[in-house]
Amino acid sequence: MAVNSIDLISPAVSRIDYTVGKKNESIEESFGDYLKNAIKQVDELEKQSKAITEDFVAGKTDNIHEVMIAAQKADIALQFTLQIRNKILDAYNEIMRMQI
Repeated sequence: MAVNSIDLISPAVSRIDYTVGKKNESIEESFGDYLKNAIKQVDELEKQSKAITEDFVAGKTDNIHEVMIAAQKADIALQFTLQIRNKILDAYNEIMRMQI
């Protein structure tokens, strides 16, 4: 009986995909694209906040709530981006400290 169960494992082993390197390259590209898009979104929020603030200062709008909400969105997005950067740098430093 034990021999039969070992035979059942061998077809599963033969189906393992050994193209891990190719998959990692696509993951790296998509992660890099994700980071670029996130930075662009943060930049866009900063630009919107600046434009709304300038409109408020110029007297084009009197809605202080929109100004404050836009400023807080931009600030939170920037802080979040900085924390992600710090975590990535910590992970990189930890990997560099590993002994081979």
